[in-house]
Amino acid sequence: MNIGKNGSPGAAKAFGRLLRFYRERAKVSQEALGHHTGYSKSQVAMIERGERRPRGNFVDLADEFLGAQGALVEVAEEVKASGVAAWFEDYLEEEARAAGVHKYENHLIPGLLQTEAYARAVFACANPPFDEDEVDIMVAARLARQQLFHRRPTALVSFVLDKAALTKPIGGAAVLKENLLHILDIGRLRNVQIQVMPEYPEVHAGLSGPFTLLETAKRQSQLVYVEGLSGRYFLSEQPELGDAFARYGVLRAQALNPQDSAQLIEQVACEL
Repeated sequence: MNIGKNGSPGAAKAFGRLLRFYRERAKVSQEALGHHTGYSKSQVAMIERGERRPRGNFVDLADEFLGAQGALVEVAEEVKASGVAAWFEDYLEEEARAAGVHKYENHLIPGLLQTEAYARAVFACANPPFDEDEVDIMVAARLARQQLFHRRPTALVSFVLDKAALTKPIGGAAVLKENLLHILDIGRLRNVQIQVMPEYPEVHAGLSGPFTLLETAKRQSQLVYVEGLSGRYFLSEQPELGDAFARYGVLRAQALNPQDSAQLIEQVACEL
């Protein structure tokens, strides 16, 4: 999967490994590097693990301080061009080669279904705000992920979306309507199923929040990806793995079928 302009998943990890190599070669501690660049020891450690992007003048200061002769600056351009958060790179690697991707979402249209205008509006909501050039790269990266729908071998993809995710007017009514019509187009693909959870269900298996299920190549193993304010993580062991897949099955049973869901999405679009 190509991400952004010349960037790729794993760029933040590659930069982190290179940073650690030059730091250890120079016999500089994480604490000392942090003091020189205005970062804490823990922040330097997060960059070295690929969990945080270097920002501000960190790269230039670190490159000079560690005697990297421009190597860190060069690789940092790859990190910037990747267009995805450092912590999201592991997920993207799994998504790009998954045989099946199944997602429940309750508060906004998921990235795989977003139009360019809607994605741009989502990134505009970020606090603290992104720079405009960062937004351009991130939007391109998000749209590139949608190659998943058309790649070979074919991936099976399904979504269960709360109706609230389809009515929140992020970007305005016109932006939302365009995205709803786009969802209808994606839903017509033979390898995609989109279902909507009614607005006021009496029982709801997804009250614990959004999650994504991944079936790996040849469906030999499964993963669950969960993302929240306090952290992001994979589940790969039982019983949590089985519980999540069972929960998704219940959600699909509680949601409208794909045909009725398409009618509801079309109705919401027509009312905008």
